[in-house]
Amino acid sequence: MGVGRKARFVLILGDDTGSLQCVWFGGVHYWKTRFTIGDTLAVSGQPTRFANVLQFVHPDVDWIGGTGEQEGTVDWSRALHAGGLVPLYPSTQQLSSVGLDSAGFRRLLGNILRVHAEEIPDPLPEALRGKHRFVPLAEAIVHVHFPPGPRELQESLRRLKYEELFEFQVKLALRRQMLRHDMPGIAFAVQSRLARQLVDSLPFSLTRAQVRVIREILDDMSAAKPMNRLLQGDVGSGKTIVALVAMLVAVENGYQAGFMAPTEILADQHYRTIASLLGSLPVNHRLLVGAQRSKLRRDVLEDMRRGSAQIVVGTHALFEKDVSFARLGMLVIDEQHRFGVLQRAQLRAKGENPDVLVMTATPIPRTLSLTIFGDLDVSVIDELPGGRKPIRTVLKYEDEKESVYAFVRREVHKGGQAYFVYPLIEESENLDLKAATSHCTALQERVFPDLRLGLLHGRMGSEEKDEVMRRFKERALDILVATTVIEVGIDVPNASVMVIENAERFGLAQLHQLRGRVGRGSEQSYCILLAERWMARCVRDAQESAEQEHAAQRRLATMVQTTDGFRIAEVDLEIRGPGDFFGTRQSGMPEFKVANIVTDGAVLAQARDDAFALVAGDPHLRRDDHRALADHLRSRFAEEMTLLQVG
Repeated sequence: MGVGRKARFVLILGDDTGSLQCVWFGGVHYWKTRFTIGDTLAVSGQPTRFANVLQFVHPDVDWIGGTGEQEGTVDWSRALHAGGLVPLYPSTQQLSSVGLDSAGFRRLLGNILRVHAEEIPDPLPEALRGKHRFVPLAEAIVHVHFPPGPRELQESLRRLKYEELFEFQVKLALRRQMLRHDMPGIAFAVQSRLARQLVDSLPFSLTRAQVRVIREILDDMSAAKPMNRLLQGDVGSGKTIVALVAMLVAVENGYQAGFMAPTEILADQHYRTIASLLGSLPVNHRLLVGAQRSKLRRDVLEDMRRGSAQIVVGTHALFEKDVSFARLGMLVIDEQHRFGVLQRAQLRAKGENPDVLVMTATPIPRTLSLTIFGDLDVSVIDELPGGRKPIRTVLKYEDEKESVYAFVRREVHKGGQAYFVYPLIEESENLDLKAATSHCTALQERVFPDLRLGLLHGRMGSEEKDEVMRRFKERALDILVATTVIEVGIDVPNASVMVIENAERFGLAQLHQLRGRVGRGSEQSYCILLAERWMARCVRDAQESAEQEHAAQRRLATMVQTTDGFRIAEVDLEIRGPGDFFGTRQSGMPEFKVANIVTDGAVLAQARDDAFALVAGDPHLRRDDHRALADHLRSRFAEEMTLLQVG
């Protein structure tokens, strides 16, 4: 031991294998009172050598036996850092120069839980605790951090997972209760001359699935309560026509309809599709997006305020403060996972509790449908239009590219058209990916000099994009080279081949969407996935893990094996997890701290059944045994609870 700034305390540890030193700098008098000869200690830290002596500097120490009880010992039949199951926590030192490491978190939580655990209120009704034989919440929290053994840890996790999922399902049940029973809606007269004229003008017959779904939607619209329905349908199943029928019913009843898409490109594509379907029908339809010229935007807004804009297609611009409808009665939201519940409520407030139809072309696995869409009734278009053949999907590699080019040439000569899709617009120094612009030039000059090629990407102006698509639809182009701007909304029945370069770099849902751009006519269509031979090569990029390569392999294998969108969605969910299923963590996607909806599907289903039964019996959580739950929901989810009438 020394004095002053050099003061240090040295503890000598020994067992049958040898000895080492534990060294603490400073606090000598404190450490002198902490140890007694004969103590049995568990010590952990980074071993080092100093003057050829093995030592730990400032190690973590637990007393697991000795001559007497030590101050600071956690009295839960185990130590903080050893002697049993030990929790690991992320270090906050990675975020700043000071912080807590895992051991620091253990000490902090140990002290807090030892003193305050019994003060934690239990919001779960006693009847449910008894039904599922759950341990008390305080015990579960203590044991999930400091478990006496594996059984106690699993029982604690079971309780916490259920409670987290149960709370979320109660919120959904309360929201559905409010929409179905506590909120007045519009009772539409569903016999519509405009809708009948639309259906009669189509060059094809609606599928049985479309007819069934239209009936479900019209049944909702005829009731004096707000519709809150999810419409699922795979790529090319005809969701837009179904939505347009519903909007025309609202229009014929003297109301306006809004159609909201997540991006300006999609809004523009939907607007053009709706305009084409309406044809000569006397319906005023307008487009509202952020990039419009000021004069045009003012004209659209005034049209909406007067009520003469009967169908308005737009983006988030639809729920900006300066946007108002004269009489909004129907709201269609495309790809609702891009929008949060609060945004949906904000847009709904612009009308007289309008009916809401949410659409998605991304098939939703059951566990997700019980969470982000759990407050919605569900309709599914599970049938493609007649005469369409399943798309054949094959996986090819870079060294087989010549045979792919030859196949594309044969399809074009037979009268078909083809897409080539690339993940980038221009070459990148950082990513070894194909670029649409440079490869369009190369394809035209070196591969298909006798064919007509066009280029389409998101950085092009609207008029330029429109001209390219017009030429492709009119068969003035044989091949369209594009980025993923064509992922949604483009319908060219004559296109029969989709070639996706660097397919291993695309997400599974994105690949499925791209494949859906072909197979829209009566001829056999093909999707060719072009990839590097990464299954047989070593990882080139240090940032690309073997796990990522395995995921890429599974994505491509799934695409080859099935065209079933729901099966593809299940695999995608397993690969990416619930938080990233839609490509990014969106405001509409709940994030659970303990539960995992991929692996805890059975717990989710039970929690949902219990939650909806509880709310059905006590719609405002006013019973004495539900008061704690109501208070807990209000304290934790104050903003969301303002949308609900609770207590």
